[in-house]
Amino acid sequence: MKETNENAQLLNFIYQNSQMGVNTITELIDITTDDNFKKQLHAQLKEYRQIHDESAQMLEANGFNEEGLSAFEKIRTYLMINFQTLTDDSVSHIAEMLIVGSTMGVIDAIRNVRTYKGKAEPDILELMEHLRIFEENNVERFKAYL
Repeated sequence: MKETNENAQLLNFIYQNSQMGVNTITELIDITTDDNFKKQLHAQLKEYRQIHDESAQMLEANGFNEEGLSAFEKIRTYLMINFQTLTDDSVSHIAEMLIVGSTMGVIDAIRNVRTYKGKAEPDILELMEHLRIFEENNVERFKAYL
């Protein structure tokens, strides 16, 4: 694999995006009390972790540094989730939050694929596409809970 800046940038985007997913879902699992919804969250968490681990392995295999989320981003996400669920921790509201987040992930993924097509290695672009499809499926999956 070529050691290009584009490869490192795209892999770090995937790494950070999946890390945000892991952090967010972990917080939400503790907030919701609906068992069926929790099962969906656990399935989503498992996939985010797999994508996160794969991007970390690819970064390491190519000698790139992992650029995880900053402490500020982690705290901001934690506070945002807790603030948004303070007055409404219903499944419908949490599903809406997840749909908004996944939709933003889809938009970012499409932009990144276009930006890095022909610049980043095919297997990295493939992982980005995998994340995009996963995010699109999340949007569809959580519509049922609105």
